[in-house]
Amino acid sequence: MEKKNTIRKYHTVAFYNLENLFDTLDDQYVLDNDFLPNSDRNWTPERYEKKIYKLGSAISSLGPEEAQNAPVLLGVAEVENKKVLRDLVESKKLQEYEYDFVHYNSPDERGIDVGLLYQTEYFEVITSESIPVLLYDEEGKRDFTRDTLYVKGLLNNECIHIFVNHWSSRRDGVDETAHKRIKAAETVREKINYIQAEEQDPHIIIMGDFNDDPTSDSVHKYLMDTDLYNPMEKLLTLYKGSLNYKGEWNLFDQIIFTTNFFDYKKSTHSFASADIFDEHFLAQWKGKYKGNPFRTYAGRKYLGGYSDHFPVYIQLKFNN
Repeated sequence: MEKKNTIRKYHTVAFYNLENLFDTLDDQYVLDNDFLPNSDRNWTPERYEKKIYKLGSAISSLGPEEAQNAPVLLGVAEVENKKVLRDLVESKKLQEYEYDFVHYNSPDERGIDVGLLYQTEYFEVITSESIPVLLYDEEGKRDFTRDTLYVKGLLNNECIHIFVNHWSSRRDGVDETAHKRIKAAETVREKINYIQAEEQDPHIIIMGDFNDDPTSDSVHKYLMDTDLYNPMEKLLTLYKGSLNYKGEWNLFDQIIFTTNFFDYKKSTHSFASADIFDEHFLAQWKGKYKGNPFRTYAGRKYLGGYSDHFPVYIQLKFNN
């Protein structure tokens, strides 16, 4: 293990949807009945431990080889609670990196939240909050969804603002649910505008599973502006993405950042590269779904894989 305060040239910032990382305990306040030992999915402690180990293995190797380190910052989605995050950061493959995390319970009825893992050697949290996305149905009743996590901290002593998102799904139809993702985009954009009014030229990173592609209205029209850059826009092709649905690739998992990450100043971070982490070991290796993310479940059928999403990452170069 390296000495503390090691100056590294490159740092990986990543996002990973962990596909229903539930513990095996019954929480009466959320809909976790599908992920219990006596459920149809037969979610046993053994299967849980296997998933924790596999996710730890994936995260420990996430990023380009030249970084020679696990991600210094990792946004995650579909985690049930603090317990599963604690089990993850203390797992065999991750314990050497001394991760800590920021997490809030959100009002999502399924009980899945977002979180931010960070290596304490490189990142220090200043403040954090959970930002609600206020949605209402036609009768004026609150439609609960995942909150957005906001964290302000110091990455190698440079102030960075981070948003971790998991926007509403397309389950009830793309067009029928589009307004929910637009509302999430507007909520984040409003907070970005506030930060920019309070601070001079702040460095901001927005990551998450947006359940929309880079060219979708929610991202392209309601979140993006001239102050932001989305490197993921160039990565989505007919043959490459972060998830595959009915034979078509999408890139719902994205990392967007303010354009000042293109500036070169001493003791700051500059954007170096971005990619989808679709390594062979994370993919189905045979059959009809060869090349797709190797998931834990297909419906109620246990496959024993990692996640139904590939992680995505950007690489930052530290200008020392």
